[in-house]
Amino acid sequence: MSVEVPADAWLVAIDLQQVFTGDSPWATPRYADAAAGTGRLLPQFAGRTVFTRFVAPEHPQGAWVPYYREWPFALVPDADPLYDLTAPFATVAAERRTPVVTEPTFGKWGTSLQAVVGDHPHLVLTGVSTDCCVVSTALAAADAGATVTVVADACAGASDDDHERALALMRLYGPLITVVDRGSDLVVDHV
Repeated sequence: MSVEVPADAWLVAIDLQQVFTGDSPWATPRYADAAAGTGRLLPQFAGRTVFTRFVAPEHPQGAWVPYYREWPFALVPDADPLYDLTAPFATVAAERRTPVVTEPTFGKWGTSLQAVVGDHPHLVLTGVSTDCCVVSTALAAADAGATVTVVADACAGASDDDHERALALMRLYGPLITVVDRGSDLVVDHV
């Protein structure tokens, strides 16, 4: 089933970073699939792509204090290579001057992302992890009036089951949030 998105839609590639790969305690098992799916979508969103990065706050507050007590490896400055975008996204961001929004929160919807995409944009979300940062971004953006499309094969969760549960949750928010199974089902209306 094809899903059409307007020509002014923004691709928001969520947290395609080193910290979610390899031997990291936060490694996402199907990270490579999410990265490949995002990579296939980049040409359709030239000039309308935003990368996001999750980083630790300099001084955790509130519920983040016990969170980082559990994950102390992540308490490094945001310039640490742990939080770098992975290839090819770091190169794309640098060479094409693609905006990168960095937040110490799971959800990336907020004033920084809004400053790039506008108040009521159409967002096409990809990245990791479906069951954490993607769903947190999707729900907050939809609540703020953004139209959200999530591309399932360009996302990955902490597990396949968690990925599927997060997609099922986001489907409950239709028509504010639409989930498409494959990036190939997405049609960008360039008319």
